[in-house]
Amino acid sequence: MADFNPTPTQIDPDEGDEIAQPNTRRRVIIAVVVAVLVLVAVGLWWHSTYTEDTDDAQINGHLIQVSARVAGQVAKVYVEENQVVKAGDVIAELDPSDYKVAVENAEAALASAQANAAAANVNVPITTVNTGSNLRAADANVSGSQAGVGQAEKQLDAAHARVTQAQANYTKAQADLERYKPLVEKDVISKQQFDAAVAAADATKAAVADARANEQAAVDGVKVALEREAQAQAGLKYAQTGPEQVVAQSARAKQAEAQVQQAQAQLDMAKLNLSYTRIVAPTAGIITRKSVEINQNVAPGQNLLMLVSLEGLWVTANFKETQLRHMFAGQAVEIDVDSTGKTYHGKVTQIGGATGSVLSLFPPENATGNYVKVVQRVPVRIDFNDLAGEDPSHELRPGLSVEPKVRVK
Repeated sequence: MADFNPTPTQIDPDEGDEIAQPNTRRRVIIAVVVAVLVLVAVGLWWHSTYTEDTDDAQINGHLIQVSARVAGQVAKVYVEENQVVKAGDVIAELDPSDYKVAVENAEAALASAQANAAAANVNVPITTVNTGSNLRAADANVSGSQAGVGQAEKQLDAAHARVTQAQANYTKAQADLERYKPLVEKDVISKQQFDAAVAAADATKAAVADARANEQAAVDGVKVALEREAQAQAGLKYAQTGPEQVVAQSARAKQAEAQVQQAQAQLDMAKLNLSYTRIVAPTAGIITRKSVEINQNVAPGQNLLMLVSLEGLWVTANFKETQLRHMFAGQAVEIDVDSTGKTYHGKVTQIGGATGSVLSLFPPENATGNYVKVVQRVPVRIDFNDLAGEDPSHELRPGLSVEPKVRVK
């Protein structure tokens, strides 16, 4: 039997490459899938370990109720619904006629008060000079009246002396007359000598009457001098009140100055009320809920429209209580906004003081026994780092939904 030597099978090189390629591709796919799974796992681990996020969040802002500060009739309206305004833009104007009249009245009252104050201030030095002069004059009057009293008393003493002298002369004349009567009857003396004695007696009697009249005049002169002295003393006492008069005039001057200040305050208030007839936007924003119309009568505090401020926005995110373990103020936050598709940056500013359920209108009553544990949510405030730089065109609006991611580690 012949030896059988089979010839080895010939393998085509191209066929071998085709078999190797599927194996390599499979390995690559498996490696890619494994890498993706690893990356996903790492991402999930990283996300769960280093960040906390929530989709229960929205942008909040200031909603400003623009109202009238004075009463009046609307004369002009410059805005429309959903119009963008800047801070200081005029929204509406009220009829300013009444307030212009009030300003004019206040200006007139201020001018009158200033004139009164000027006059009162001028009277202060005048009163000071007059009271000083009056005091010196009163002192001089007192001294003069006292000297007059002394002089009148001396004149009274002299009148007393003259009365005494006249009375003595009259007594002597009467005695002489009595001695002459028997002598004339006996013709010892002549009738002429007796008549001379009678005349002398009558003359001394008249001298006594004149002396007594002068004495009475001197008494009256003393009374007049005393009355003048009393008047001078009263004038002196009044003049001595000069400092008090100066103080009183100074007080009146200060009162007049206070009235000037009061009139100035009333003028400032009138001007302020006049300025309130121009209702302006307190900040930049968008006009909403406009209810003001021309010829409408408005009252102080009446709401005219809502101004949605586009500045100072922030995010209120309601995180689960289980997410707050490592969260605190100052942590960096990435904020994804649904409406713009952009990511903004911010930081945690405040963590709420209570859960949303406690702050709700009807807090849950857990004391009934029907208690089911529910994970509570706590509001967290997040402020934007650079809102003006990241949102220059004011695309963000209060109420938009966002998804913040807080870097907790």
